[in-house]
Amino acid sequence: AWVLDKLKAERERGITIDISLWKFETSKYYVTIIDAPGHRDFIKNMITGTSQADCAVLIVAAGVGEFEAGISKNGQTREHALLAYTLGVKQLIVGVNKMDSTEPPYSQKRYEEIVKEVSTYIKKIGYNPDTVAFVPISGWNGDNMLEPSANMPWFKGWKVTRKDGNASGTTLLEALDCILPPTRPTDKPLRLPLQDVYKIGGIGTVPVGRVETGVLKPGMVVTFAPVNVTTEVKSVEMHHEALSEALPGDNVGFNVKNVSVKDVRRGNVAGDSKNDPPMEAAGFTAQVIILNHPGQISAGYAPVLDCHT
Repeated sequence: AWVLDKLKAERERGITIDISLWKFETSKYYVTIIDAPGHRDFIKNMITGTSQADCAVLIVAAGVGEFEAGISKNGQTREHALLAYTLGVKQLIVGVNKMDSTEPPYSQKRYEEIVKEVSTYIKKIGYNPDTVAFVPISGWNGDNMLEPSANMPWFKGWKVTRKDGNASGTTLLEALDCILPPTRPTDKPLRLPLQDVYKIGGIGTVPVGRVETGVLKPGMVVTFAPVNVTTEVKSVEMHHEALSEALPGDNVGFNVKNVSVKDVRRGNVAGDSKNDPPMEAAGFTAQVIILNHPGQISAGYAPVLDCHT
């Protein structure tokens, strides 16, 4: 999530449409929403955001013609679900949105048709539909978002079956509460791919990213690969609160000494200079899944590869 997106013009406000990041608390979790754009032109941003998520919430529109457009061969619904799975986001929630604009409004038949179709598709990708909560919602009217909707008495709630514990509920909020937190590898050496680097007046250079493995603490001496810049971490912040340590899964900004915003950039990886810092590798073997490649891929093809952020 773009944690410091709003830092320059810090504005406390409710959830609005254009904001790419909002956070809220459930009874169990602090949830950070990364709003991956649904428009095809923004697929690059979608990839950058999705690679940092613990769970994907796939929003499909139930409106007449809208669902069909999204699930069609080149639709966004398909592409986003495939991307999420490919990028390692193994937990999924499906919100069937705009239930107020079905024919007739809040149609059970339309909802069931969509669930059936989406289930078939996500199963092909690799998700098990039994582990996925499907929730009929209206973001506009608030149906089944935080509280059960009076407009869909036919909806008896969602259920998921999984080996780590079954769950059930009615609302989207409850579905978020049932996300299983991934095991966080704190014992491994620090790896923090940079999502962005900001220059903040009166503070200095602030790289931003998600801790993938290890722990980041103020006072630590970090090395950025592959640029080989080493510096001390002055402070670590998450959601504008100072942290004594950042753990895997935390989206943080951290202030570094004597490093200009020109020295490090998005895609660099920060590590602990004293504990197995990230190094360039001579080679690696990868499993690659290719989406929408225009040409023929044959021997000798040399693509440019962008990793994580």
